[in-house]
This record gives sequence, C-alpha cells and structure tokens, in this order.
Amino acid sequence: MSIDVTTEKRFEADIEEFFLSPAGGYAHNNDMYEPQLGVYKDTLLRFVQRTQPKEWKRFLLQNKVDPERKFCLAFNNACDMDGLISVLRHGFKHRGIPFKVCYFKPESGLNQTAEALYEKNEITCNRQWFYSTDTHNSVDMVLAVNGIPVFALELKNQYTGQNVDNAKRQWMYDRDPREICFQFNKRILGYFCIDQLEVWMTTRLEGKNTYFLPFNQGSNGAGNDGGKGNPANPKGYPTSYFWEYVFQKDSMMDIIQKFIHLQVKEEKKQMPDGSKQVTKKKRLIFPRYHQLDVVRKLIADVKEEGAGHNYLIQHSAGSGKSNSIAWTAYRLASLHDSNDASVFSSVVVVTDRTVLDEQLQETISGFDHTIGAVETIDDKKNSKDLRDAINNGARIIVTTLQKFPVIYQEVDKVAGRNFAIIVDEAHSSQTGSSAMKLKAALADTEAALREYAEIEGKAEDEIDRNDKLVQEMLTHGKHPNLSFFAFTATPKPATIEMFGSQWTDGSIHPFHIYSMKQAIEEGFILDVLQNYMTYSTCFKIAKDTPENPELPESRATKIIKKYEKLHPYNISQKSQIIVETFRETTKQKIGGKGKMMVVTDSRLAAVRYFHEIKRYIREQHYVDMDILAAFSGTVQDGDEEYTESRLNVRKDGSHISESQTKEEFHDNFNVLVVAEKYQTGFDEPLLHTMIVDKKLKNVKAVQTLSRLNRTCPGKVDTFVLDFANKKEDILEAFQPFYQETSLEQEVNVDLIYQTEKELLDYAIYNESDIKAFIDIWNHPGKQDATAMGKMTSVLKPVADRYNLKNPEERYQFRRQVRKLLRWYSYITQVVRMFDADMHKEYLFLSYLIGLLPDEKEEPIDLDGKLKLEYYKLQKTFEGAIKLEKVDGQYVPSKKQGAQGIRQKSTLDEILDKINEKYKGQFTDGDRVMLGALHDKLIADDKLASSARTSDPRIFTESIFPSAFGNAAMESYMEAQDSYGSLFEDKSKYDAVMSALAGVIYREMRSKKTVDYRKIQRNEQVQMVAEESVKYGE
Repeated sequence: MSIDVTTEKRFEADIEEFFLSPAGGYAHNNDMYEPQLGVYKDTLLRFVQRTQPKEWKRFLLQNKVDPERKFCLAFNNACDMDGLISVLRHGFKHRGIPFKVCYFKPESGLNQTAEALYEKNEITCNRQWFYSTDTHNSVDMVLAVNGIPVFALELKNQYTGQNVDNAKRQWMYDRDPREICFQFNKRILGYFCIDQLEVWMTTRLEGKNTYFLPFNQGSNGAGNDGGKGNPANPKGYPTSYFWEYVFQKDSMMDIIQKFIHLQVKEEKKQMPDGSKQVTKKKRLIFPRYHQLDVVRKLIADVKEEGAGHNYLIQHSAGSGKSNSIAWTAYRLASLHDSNDASVFSSVVVVTDRTVLDEQLQETISGFDHTIGAVETIDDKKNSKDLRDAINNGARIIVTTLQKFPVIYQEVDKVAGRNFAIIVDEAHSSQTGSSAMKLKAALADTEAALREYAEIEGKAEDEIDRNDKLVQEMLTHGKHPNLSFFAFTATPKPATIEMFGSQWTDGSIHPFHIYSMKQAIEEGFILDVLQNYMTYSTCFKIAKDTPENPELPESRATKIIKKYEKLHPYNISQKSQIIVETFRETTKQKIGGKGKMMVVTDSRLAAVRYFHEIKRYIREQHYVDMDILAAFSGTVQDGDEEYTESRLNVRKDGSHISESQTKEEFHDNFNVLVVAEKYQTGFDEPLLHTMIVDKKLKNVKAVQTLSRLNRTCPGKVDTFVLDFANKKEDILEAFQPFYQETSLEQEVNVDLIYQTEKELLDYAIYNESDIKAFIDIWNHPGKQDATAMGKMTSVLKPVADRYNLKNPEERYQFRRQVRKLLRWYSYITQVVRMFDADMHKEYLFLSYLIGLLPDEKEEPIDLDGKLKLEYYKLQKTFEGAIKLEKVDGQYVPSKKQGAQGIRQKSTLDEILDKINEKYKGQFTDGDRVMLGALHDKLIADDKLASSARTSDPRIFTESIFPSAFGNAAMESYMEAQDSYGSLFEDKSKYDAVMSALAGVIYREMRSKKTVDYRKIQRNEQVQMVAEESVKYGE
C-alpha cells in the first residue's frame, strides 16, 4: 500500500468515507441549505410529513398561505424560546399542534414502533457547507439531523502545515456568531477542530473570546493512567475515535438525547453606581471524552454483568465529577434489561454536597421527563422521608450516609429489587457503621442466607430469620442486588479494596482513571505545587519557674508547641509575611482579583491571626485588603468570646452570617482565615494564594491545597507559602494520587484475630461475659422495661475489672477496642466471614466501650512557666515540587497497629527535646552549643549506620566518643569563642558527650530526626523574649 496523497482534502475524504459507510450510518444530503432559515428546508419538511401526517394536515388547515416557510419560522421561534437541544428532545407546539423534529433510539429493542420512527430520521453528512448568503466561506463538514445542522467540523492536516490551532483561529475570526446557524443553542451545538493528532471543541462562538476545550482520549487511551493527547492508532489515524466512535450516527444521537446539557447560572456584575446586576449565564455542557467514556463503560458493564458489582472511578479534581455522577445516575435510572424491565429499582446518590444535588436536579430535568423528579433528602427532611422514597421506588434519591442508621430496619422487603448506590467522594466513612446500616437497609440477603445455611449444614428454613445476630451477619460482604459506583480523586486503601477491580495478579485497581497528571496537562486544573515556599520556625523555649514537675510527655509537648504557635511574636511575624505576600503577589494576580486563604491549626489561632492581620493593615495604612474569618462555634480568648459572624463585618458595619461568608468572600473580600472549614469542597476560582500554618498529611494535604487548583480566565498560576510542612512531606502526600492509585494485594483480614488475642490477654473479659451479654441483647421478643438495665448489669463487672487496671493498661485497652471495632466494620464491608463468635465479640465490645470512662487526665498548668527565648523564621525551600511520573501503590500492613507507650518526662527534658528538634542555624552569638552539636552529629550517616547495628552500651562507650570529638573540634574551628569552654572543662565535656550519646542513639534508631542540612537560606526575623500583648491592640 503506497501513499501518494497527503492533502487536507484527502483527510476530509477519509473521514467522509467512514461517515457514509454502513458502519458510520450517515447519508449525503442532496437538498439545498437555506441560510436565512438555518435549515435544509426540504429535508425537515419531508421528515415531518412522512412521520407526522395527521399533525401536518392540521397545520395546512391553519396555514394555507406559504405553509412550508411558516413551519420553518414556527420551528425557529421554538428554538429562540426553548433552545435547539430542548426542541430536539421534546419537540414544539404550534397553535396546539405538537411536532417532533427527530426521534431517538428506544432503551429497549422491544419497542418496535419507536425503533421504526428512529429509522425514519434523515441523518446526513456534507462537506464544504456554505452556510451564509453574505460570504462564500464554507465549513469543512456539517452533520445534520432531519435538515437541522447540529455539529460542524473544521479539519486540518499537519502534512499541509496546519493543525488544530489554525482551525481554532478560523472559528474565532472567520465565522460570524450572528449567523443563525452559529447562534448559541439555535443550530450548531458543537464546533470541532480536528487534525491527525488532536481534537478540540467549543459549544459557543464568541469571536476572539471563544474558549476551546480538549476532546482527546489521553496519552494512554480513555480510562487509563496517562497525560494529555492521544495514543498512536495502528489501525488508522490517532483521532479516528472521533468519527468511528463518538460521532458514529447512533452515538451522536445518543449524545444529543442523553448527554448535552443546558446549564443556567446566575452571575452578579458590579455596576458603576455600586449596585449589582444579576444576569443568567447559559452554557451548553458537552461531555468531555473521559466523561462520555466512563458513563458508557459503566453502563455496558452493568448490562453485561448485571447488578451486584462495585466500581471505583478515580477522577481528579477538575474532571467534572458532578456532571459524570449526574449522567451516570440518569443512565442507571433509565437502564432496562433484555426483557424491558428496569435494572435498578432506585439509584441512591450518597453525598454531602448541596452543589451536586442542585446539579443533578438541573441536569436530569433537561433529559427524559418520564424519569420523574430527583428525590432529595436534605437537612429540611428526615430519615422517614428517605424510607418513604426507597419504599415508593423513587428513581433517583440524593441523601447523606447519616440518614440510614435511623431507618435501616423500616425499609420494605427488598427481595427482587436492585439498587445502584453512587458514592460521591468515596472515602473511609464508607467503612463505618453508617455504611453498614445502608447495606442492612438495601441488601437482598437471600443468597447470603443460603450460603450461611450451607456452612451451618442446615436447610434454609431451619435458620431463624428473626435472630438478630444472623440478620446482622447476613448483611456483611457484597450482595447481588447492590451495585456501588464510587467516585473519588484520592482513594485510600480501604476505598480501593471495597470498590476496586481485582486483577489476575491479585492487585486491586480503579475501574476508570482520569488522573491529576492528565487534568493538569490538559489545563483543567492548575498545578498547586508549581510555586511553593516553605518556612521553618526555629525557637527555644525556656522554663520560667524553679519547679520541675513530672508530666505526660505527649500532652505536655502539645501544650508547649501550642505556646509557641500562639505566642504574640510568632503570630505577629507571620502576619507581616502574610500581608506583604498578599500585596506583593496575590493582589497582582487574576487581573487584580486574586484572593488568599490562611489555613490555621486551631480556632483560637484563626481568631488571633484575624486580629493581628487587621492590626498590621491598620498600622501600615493599607486600604487594599479586606479580611474574613471562618470557623464553627464560639472561641474563648481571655475574657472575650468570638464567633465567625461577630468578627466578619461589612464596610457599612453590618455583620455577615456564616451562610453569607462564601458569597461575601467572592464579591467583596480578599483574605479568608480558616480553621477546619472550607478545606474541602470549597470552590473559589479566584483563590490564588494559600498560607499554611498547620500540619497536613496524606489526603488532607491534597484536599486542602487543591482549593487553589480551580481555573478561571486570567488565572495562570498559584502560590503556597507553608510555615508548617516540609517540601518532602507535601511531595509524599501528593505522589500517590498524581497518577493511578492501586493496592498491591487484598488486605489480610485474619489480622483481626491478632487484635482479638491482645485484648483477651488483658483478662478484662472472657467468653462467658460475651455469652451473658448476647443472651440478653439477642433475647427473642420485644424489649421490655428491664432489658437495657440487665445488659448494663452484665457489662458492669467487666467495666469494674477494667477500672482495677493501671492508667497505662486502661489506655492501651481502650485503643485496642476501638481498633478492633473499626477493623471489623471495614472487613465486613469487603468479605462475608460468618464468624458468629467474632461478631458476638464485636457487639459486646461496641456496647462495653460506652461504659468505659475516659481517663481523667490531670490538668497540665504551664501558664506563666514558659518563656520564648529565641525565635527565627527561615525560608527552607522555594520553587516547584516535582511529582514523579509513577503510579501510587499501597502495600497492605503486615501488622495492625503497634501500641503507643505514653511516657512521662520532667519539664526540663521535654523542653530539651523540643528545643533540639526545632533548633535552627543561629548566628555566632546564639549560645546554643548543645543543639548545634546535636545537629552536626545527627547528620553523620556513618554514625547512624553504627547506631542501627550496635547495642547502646557499645555505641555509647566505643563508637560515639570518637564521632563526638570530631564534631566538637570542627565546631571549635568554626566558632572558637563559643566552644572554648568545652575543651577547658573536662567534666563539662564528658557531661555534654554523655547526654548527647543517649539522645543521638535513640533518635537514630527511631529515625525521628529533623534534617537541617536541607535548609537553604535565612530570612532575618529574630527576637528575644517579649511581654504578651493583646491581639489587635
């Protein structure tokens, strides 16, 4: 096969050849296009006359003069009022006469009448479409339905020196949006730019402001881990998916019927006089390729496999999850089997997002009106409304997970009824007790009952179905009538195991992927790690009291760190940096509209930052910043009480309610200080900069920083200034979710027996205690007035034995109980164990934990006993945090949770440890010889290797002295004045060496050391102890 012609015409001809083939399904339109009417008039009239003769006859009686032109005008008027997408789906009326302008393929092939009408559509493809009487311009290709142009294609060929960018310019500058065929939602629904490698598209022509989106599969094909672009196609063009799959005749009609969606949003515009004008902005939503692909693949798999399977969809932020969920819900609700019966009785969407609910309502109402309204069980409704919606077979139900525990026993019989459960932002809550109750409410347990009877060696009718223990165990594992569709950008291991697909090698993977990498490369989200700056806080806290009390180490450590975090000098120094960062960076971004979020680690910190930032703004006479706070509840600071609405005040003096904070931030303010609020699910495209003063880990880090990644016109980058986390921590948090996230193998559920054994070893309860409890809990008949009291009386001796243990044993026992309860809840979501003894123990412990008193912790009063002696902020990193192009894979734990020992230390030792950990690079006059030597020794890799392989005595007596001597001599050469006393006083030398030997050995063995070698550059912010000042004064 030789290649002789590589022109654009040849590219067009190759595409047309497929469209006009039997596989493509199109015909060539030989009628004349009439630009002033915007239709192939003869084609449209022929279709109406052939398919609706009675209606046409009525129309002729009412319009005797020029009826054909009047029909076209009536069609135009309908498009002006309702939009073409509505007219195509629902038709229009003229003087009481209903007309359809096309027919769609029925869900089931059993509806032969509808199938015959669908075949009467005239669906055509024409090249060189001359669309205007004013110009001789033509579009390369047009696709029309019954004479109505619906999609237009500009085709370019790299071999003739042109590509999609030339096509984009053509649509922007050579096509007049005022032409009837190019008016929004009047004719053409999608404008496409296609070359041999890429496809781009838009649904609205706006001249130079026309905005194009990529319509590519992804570098490894749709649904696979990859980046932007398209893979090579050994069978033809890399972009042939466009005409062979997406725009094949039946697929194109399916997109018109079930995907394209008219979105109407209200937008506020500031008028010159200060008033606000509300306008309605309409957008046609055409599915992006991965959205079309995931919905169709899910539906195809359900059609083939039936109900009872789980699907994990790992779609990044910026993937359009809300629309994907809406389309999936609609398609599942209208899905029929080969016998024309609905596959699912109801589709239940589990979400905490009100935005999704509104989007579902809007999207589905634009489709098939026979589905009925979406039943929303929100805060204004209660669990009984959810029960009624399920019992009445509502087609689509939107609710929260927390509503199920109340009604799980009141749902009517579910035998023979299938449910599709769509989980929005699936995460670990899906393994908790509320998720178990969802299954208990909806699961058809007949198959589980047969399995249980077989294990017990009994006939099904011999199993007591009223036995509560049996009822609960039957809901465990997967069920043939429940299909879960879990959408998330950040799947945790539990999520992957619950909803993922197991491969032949035992690893578990998502069903469909649209990665963070692809979303960034395609420009749907911004890379929030591109401009990242970290600061480290170096401080020394001194004891300001002669007392040296013994205190619980972890709690005292937290209090001392909190002292530093909330110290006025710390807050004031960081506030200056925050304000100046806003004025130097944020304010200049997004056309002067850039906004900033400050993430704090406590509500009290948020209040103090709020006051200090306002004070500094006033002091500097800045007038270009307005600040809001966001936190829940009431915060006590000294004698003052603060709430969000009390702090947030408009310029006119009126207070802003919590429900108004988001809107006010978008419209009138530019800095938002938050504490445990707006760190997830908050979409503000104008948010450019984030200041982080809170430790962030794993998914929480990704979710928090992703508040910045939303795109909008003029937003080209983001900026993060992080006071609390290291570059390596953030890289570690983001890396698993950059590409595909998978699980190496399924979790070993038998590890729960290890935890069970550890609990029994405490000798607080035994099997007879469990039996006595179950006899009462599972007593047949209705609960009487003494039942709960009897249950408590059975548990009380166990609680008494618990109270005889020492505090450390009690603490560890409670930890282990909670771990077993969590672990068992998770396991039983994944597998059906039918371990009656374990389930009894789970029930026993779940009630016992309520009777175990929390440890009464003696209050730690360090008020007035601490002072901040040194303080320095150091810039430790500035630049882009580069994610590696590797998949993230979780490896299951081999042991479930090692015990954490709570240590007690003297206040001096605790202060020493904190000051060691946070000591930084001070100047010659900083007097912190011990900390500097510690840092030098801890950086010694050879010493670390010896620590890991030696016992403490050999390390302290034989290995460490030499390393210490070298470090001390190096330090002396660098700063003789500071280290001279060390060599002049042998007892001092030995004391320092001995103290450091133990600390270094412990830290090297536990690998908990901060690596100060990575600090790059100092920022000059230094202090000595100061008196406290009240914030905002």
